[in-house]
Amino acid sequence: MHAVPDGQPNLYGIIREALSRAGKGLRPALCLATCGAYGGNIENALNSAAALEMLHNAFLIHDDVEDLSETRHGSPAVHVEHGLPLAVNTGDAMQALSMRLLRENVRTLGPETAWKIFDEFDHLLLRSLEGQAMELGWIRNNEMLLDTGDYIRMVLLKTGWYSFIHPCRIGAIVAGRGDRDLTPFNEFGLLLGLAFQIHDDVLNLIGTGAYGKELSGDLYEGKRTLMLLHLLENSDAFEKQRMTGILSKARQYRLPSEISWLYGLMRERGSIDFAQSASREFLAAARQFFDSAYRDCPENEHKTFLRQLMDYIVDRDR
Repeated sequence: MHAVPDGQPNLYGIIREALSRAGKGLRPALCLATCGAYGGNIENALNSAAALEMLHNAFLIHDDVEDLSETRHGSPAVHVEHGLPLAVNTGDAMQALSMRLLRENVRTLGPETAWKIFDEFDHLLLRSLEGQAMELGWIRNNEMLLDTGDYIRMVLLKTGWYSFIHPCRIGAIVAGRGDRDLTPFNEFGLLLGLAFQIHDDVLNLIGTGAYGKELSGDLYEGKRTLMLLHLLENSDAFEKQRMTGILSKARQYRLPSEISWLYGLMRERGSIDFAQSASREFLAAARQFFDSAYRDCPENEHKTFLRQLMDYIVDRDR
């Protein structure tokens, strides 16, 4: 919490509260473990890892506002608890604080390495915002003519770059591998990101009490998950017409009975089973690319942790 200034409870107090909520810490873990796997000093990666986590939580606050989500990590979403204006301002401030953390890299790593890391953040920021715009646009326009390729492109932009690809690339750069070819992390991170996102979408429907967001929230929000796309491809004309009508409504006007109907149809047509199978297939592909991305790493505890982390991606319950 040393990265959060003291004072102004309506800003820094809310930030501390948001950061104290239990999260997976996936992005900093990938960054730190990749740095360690390549023999780097993990302490040198702390600022970058903290910046990734700060930025992630900023995204979550803004995502919850955009999606009208009510809960996050088992507690009321920030905009529900503190109001929309303070939530937006808090998310903005957390993005600013992530940039301040990156500035510390100039002192600890030198300007050349710090600039390489900043370049990674510049790319992940824009790609993530593009992915969010793509998904929000689909919902606004009630887009029904999408396929698996569209979903993969959206996940690459919204999830793949900032949650998996860039954390690994940044860890390698901190370890002094900034001059090596970092593109193997792109394939590995995309495949792992797809496995993660699809499993996350599944948990939104069938998750247990440990799942930190509202169950069926994606259906209320009208998100074009892999399951919804599969359902659209495996429905008759009447069902598609009814789905189009339900998804054309604003979130607050979608009835629980309509969401239950969508969920039941997904079960009946095997859409959830299809998504679970796809998640495991993408994970299996990611394992193959792992050896390419980390081929120069000796066998050590950090490399072992990364292998174990892949199992967690599709076995987690939150």
